[in-house]
Amino acid sequence: MGRVDLPGGSPSGNRDGGGRLGAMGVLAADEYVAGVLAGDRTVLARAITLVESSREEHRRLAQEVLTPLLAHSGGAHRIGITGVPGVGKSTFIDQLGTNLTGRGHRVAVLAVDPSSSRSGGSILGDKTRMERLSVDPAAFVRPSPAGETLGGVAAATRETIVLCEAAGFDVVIVETVGVGQSETVVADMVDIFCVLMLAGAGDDLQGIKKGVLELAELIAVNKADGDNVEHARRAAADYRLALHMMTPATPTWNPPVITCSALQNSGLDEFWEQVELHRRKLTETGELDQRRRDQQVRWMWALVEERLQRHLRSTPAVGEALENLVSEVREGRTTATVAADRLWQLYVSATGGAGAPTG
Repeated sequence: MGRVDLPGGSPSGNRDGGGRLGAMGVLAADEYVAGVLAGDRTVLARAITLVESSREEHRRLAQEVLTPLLAHSGGAHRIGITGVPGVGKSTFIDQLGTNLTGRGHRVAVLAVDPSSSRSGGSILGDKTRMERLSVDPAAFVRPSPAGETLGGVAAATRETIVLCEAAGFDVVIVETVGVGQSETVVADMVDIFCVLMLAGAGDDLQGIKKGVLELAELIAVNKADGDNVEHARRAAADYRLALHMMTPATPTWNPPVITCSALQNSGLDEFWEQVELHRRKLTETGELDQRRRDQQVRWMWALVEERLQRHLRSTPAVGEALENLVSEVREGRTTATVAADRLWQLYVSATGGAGAPTG
């Protein structure tokens, strides 16, 4: 198995520092595997840094690590959580996770942070907002920079889920940045996609406009406390009505709508009951297993498309023509189809292809 120097690592405990600390020596693939299976947080953090790396030698080693760990993954609840800014995602996850670790669960939170516009690094805000989970010995909070691909979701999040499951975490929560395509991407890597909503924010049906209700398998109207309780109940009724007008993703499950207050820890038990009920129903019909298999195939093609685009853009002949073709399309002097055909022909010619399809 391969062995490389990795610029990652972690101090002990929950605060892995994003895995971006100074070099801590050399690990071989079997050492990563053994450390992850033993639940060693430092090794887990370094393994996540490995799968996040874009260096080719790290990518190869990461696959040597992931392949034997696949047999030890798959047993966790995979939960996606999204919501508009200000809905209280971090407070909600902090309280939910604390409830779950109190019941004996081990919880991993993969918080995909907005990237710094200058450095591209993670802002790490969720580490400080999830104050209890970040120091809970039964929890692991991992912020990751969102980057520029796949709708703002860290490209390695799927592999990170495998690592966390192999390390013994039986609940994995993926929090999205709540913007752009991130909801769609996260929904395609989890078992249940949950949407937090606000009431009394001027648009109780805000999710319909974004199409997020089409993805939602569980809706929780948060901040149902104080003077906002009645607003939350009315908003929940509106969401239930809206959902009745949509075709469920599966006949097995009609997405429920609940109200909750993460601040007062009310409604979160019901939230978890719905998550467990969803898992039981889809497991009984075989849909959960099929969903995960289909997700892996779609992820394979997403990786192929991403790498193909990256290679195409890095091809000198394409790079030389790209700026002019983009200007022509933007200014209406040529169509997007003609420009795409031209770029593809340049790419195929430069890489030794025999020809390219057009149209």
